[in-house]
Amino acid sequence: MDAKAKKILINTFWSSGGWRSGGYSCADEDLQYAKSKGLMFDPITLSHEECVLKVRELHEQKITKETAVRAFLHSLSTRKVYLRSALSSYALTYDIPIHTFAERPAEQISYCACGDCNDRKLMAKEHYADENLNVLNFERIKWGGVRLNWLIYCMMDLDLLSKDMEFEVRSEDIDILKQMIEAVEACEEKDAARQLEKRWKEIFPSNQHERDCVMEIWGYAGLLQSQNDYRKERGRGTDFMSMATWRGEDRYCADRLKYYFGEYL
Repeated sequence: MDAKAKKILINTFWSSGGWRSGGYSCADEDLQYAKSKGLMFDPITLSHEECVLKVRELHEQKITKETAVRAFLHSLSTRKVYLRSALSSYALTYDIPIHTFAERPAEQISYCACGDCNDRKLMAKEHYADENLNVLNFERIKWGGVRLNWLIYCMMDLDLLSKDMEFEVRSEDIDILKQMIEAVEACEEKDAARQLEKRWKEIFPSNQHERDCVMEIWGYAGLLQSQNDYRKERGRGTDFMSMATWRGEDRYCADRLKYYFGEYL
């Protein structure tokens, strides 16, 4: 990743005091440079159907489960956090059919009005007008992603991954993965996501925001599944999405763990 382009992207949205206020912009010369390196983009306008078609094309021609898994594992010791959400982006969209937004309305809207997207926990719009992918890519590079279950984020995430798919999974990455799993097993029954995040603190190089993101990725990938979605949220509450009602007693899904990481365990 080009260091100068990365700095331009981050400085567009972030300062020493946090999110920049008063709108986000950068000098045109800087924007053109970051665009030339594939880190910033012009606003995008497309339909839900075009977004779905692009996602399907990526799955059918470029992205495999193995690619997404290798990217995630490679990120653990290297702290290349922008590679991590490929796992959830793959999991959320790998079986999405070609469909229109309105052809099968959601019976009970939890994420969006499109039934096919709603069933997959995807938030989608019928039309995207001048969508700002730059802020989504900033979040991806800064923390590993925030709006992980947005259809347009998944599209961008998988597309960027497809442009650089040479990842080496090292023994350090596998050791970290095993320690992460052991930390889940060690959770007390009533522990919530925050307690798991703290158990992961010394396992891989990260800050709290990055560990929160990894938990959300595991949640969307089905590795960590709540067995009771009606539990009261704890910890930081609605800051968690896929992990909002997970508890230590839920442990991890052995089938999903084997499906994604079986060859490394």
